[in-house]
Amino acid sequence: MGFSFLPKEDEYFAFFSQMGEKIEQSSDLLVQMCEEDVSKHATFTKRIKDVEHECDEITHKITTKLNKSFITPFDREDIYHLAVALDDICDYIDAGARAIVMYSLGVPNNHTIDLAKVIQSLSREISKTLSMLRKPDAINTHFVEIHRLENEADDIYFKAIKELFSNGSDALNVIRMKEIYEILEHATDRCESVANIIESIVLKHN
Repeated sequence: MGFSFLPKEDEYFAFFSQMGEKIEQSSDLLVQMCEEDVSKHATFTKRIKDVEHECDEITHKITTKLNKSFITPFDREDIYHLAVALDDICDYIDAGARAIVMYSLGVPNNHTIDLAKVIQSLSREISKTLSMLRKPDAINTHFVEIHRLENEADDIYFKAIKELFSNGSDALNVIRMKEIYEILEHATDRCESVANIIESIVLKHN
């Protein structure tokens, strides 16, 4: 199982692998940020923003190449949707980090850290599937793990929201924490969306 493509079209696979690396990098920074002293949070948000910009640049390169390519390794729409969905993951990680600083969260609680770590694990799996895109043998094991991790994130999110509304007496804090949880949960949802796009691509070309 694999794709037939001209040598010049190999660049798409390289771009997707690079995006996987950027997503891993930003998720690593998010976890480090959650575990670091509050005084260092602003530095981490800047580093995450830099990675997010780099991911944007790769997305732009992919769309530019799509406009110039006569032949693509798989459907143009799939290439575009995959690039956008991958970029969205970085966007949500960036938004989550900025929300933590913007709302002066201080030291993130266990639910926030747990969601960040699931995003990190999902990023690892996404990166692996992207590196296997040319020869997707045994890629299904990664899809299964991605879906499992997304379910784990859902469990953390629902537990966090339940606890927030059960124990939260400060309305402003409830609003702030709810938004942070939602942003991070959206990042995990987008990871699952990426897995679904990749799975669809693989099935089309099997």
